[in-house]
Amino acid sequence: MGEDGESPKINHSFLRDYVTEADVISTVEFNQTGDLLATGDKGGRVVIFQRETQSKGESEELGESGEYNVYSTFQSHEPDFDYLKSLEIEEKINKIRWLPQQNAAHFLLSTNDKTIKLWKVSERDKRPEGYNLKDEEGRVKDFSTVTSLQVPVLKPTDLMVEVRPRRIFANGHTYHVNSISVNSDGETYLSADDLRINMWHLDITDRSFNIVDIKPANMEDLTEVITAAEFHPKHCHLFVYSSSKGTLRLCDMRASALCDRHSKIFEEPEDPGNRSFFSEIISSVSDVKFSHSGRYLLTRDYLTVKVWDLHMEKGPVETYQVHEYLRSKLCSLYENDCIFDKFECVWNSTDSVIMTGAYNSFFRMFDRETGRGVTLEAWRESSKPRAVLRTRRVYTGGRRRRGDVGVDSLDFTKKILHMAWHPAENIIAIAATNNLYIFQDRVNPETQ
Repeated sequence: MGEDGESPKINHSFLRDYVTEADVISTVEFNQTGDLLATGDKGGRVVIFQRETQSKGESEELGESGEYNVYSTFQSHEPDFDYLKSLEIEEKINKIRWLPQQNAAHFLLSTNDKTIKLWKVSERDKRPEGYNLKDEEGRVKDFSTVTSLQVPVLKPTDLMVEVRPRRIFANGHTYHVNSISVNSDGETYLSADDLRINMWHLDITDRSFNIVDIKPANMEDLTEVITAAEFHPKHCHLFVYSSSKGTLRLCDMRASALCDRHSKIFEEPEDPGNRSFFSEIISSVSDVKFSHSGRYLLTRDYLTVKVWDLHMEKGPVETYQVHEYLRSKLCSLYENDCIFDKFECVWNSTDSVIMTGAYNSFFRMFDRETGRGVTLEAWRESSKPRAVLRTRRVYTGGRRRRGDVGVDSLDFTKKILHMAWHPAENIIAIAATNNLYIFQDRVNPETQ
């Protein structure tokens, strides 16, 4: 994944010329097969894209397999108000998680700051006709006019995608929900806010089990908050959560119902020589992800992305600098609040490449085998299908190349915070403000 490697190309993109706050994408997630891609925005809407199937000959000729087109759009959350605390509850979708598919229907969880909802997504291409007590428009007939009985029949109709709420999990969190994660048992999931982590059963909405509570008796003694949490992909009793102090805690629910005492804690010793006013802020972990194998953890803080081995707690086994050139700009980034941006990170399907976002519509990829990184740009000029995605470089000194971008020229309003990687192929989805880009590697992922 070096600078000179073959660049991926755009599979498809969904662009809008105008930007409103409600249209800004706040989460992106593929389902387990990669055939569906869901996005949530600050307006509380969820848009689901479906991968179109292509004939084998056509896909081989183009070096790709199917574009993603809009499958369904629905309003997941509405703005609300907490009358007890006199606080407005935003409709913004914080996270979306797909459940493993059990039948023809698909299920997904979506959450805003307070309420988690389970949605059923299903298709219908037939409709019943010939009711005895209702007319064709669904109105109840006068019973006196019914003189004979008939058997209703199903008749073909245009394909319709129905999205219905199946469960609403409310009143489980006092603070803002930042994470949801579906357990490998397929029956439970966790939700995390700033101070607590709860475990829910998908069939029970009126109660949850508190498994982590770091709230101190006196809030003045509060020193850290929970920033992200995720279940292990294979072991249903293990989960990890990260904190604003840069620590990771691995918890085992077999040891205790309340996991206030972690099984392992992962943290990197601080270098006293690099200590500054911003040290604690930039060390806060904004995202944590288990590798597909379950052996490693991937974390993102403000300046770096790190890989941790579950068998080695003393420090990360790999550290990659995302935008080290911003270290000299931390003061101005603090003043404009950019230093508090929460970047996500993702693994590819084989855990060999990791990806995370940056500013100026840039995102970074790192090859774990070679340690080399590449900077790519999600920009409008290459938004046409099959256009080549170009590499970029930020000029920090030395010999300047043509096309290099100076640090002072970076646009900090164009930030790549949310992204997702296809679970089996080299297809990535990048959210850039209110635009969604979907890129596909021109090389067959099985031959890489």
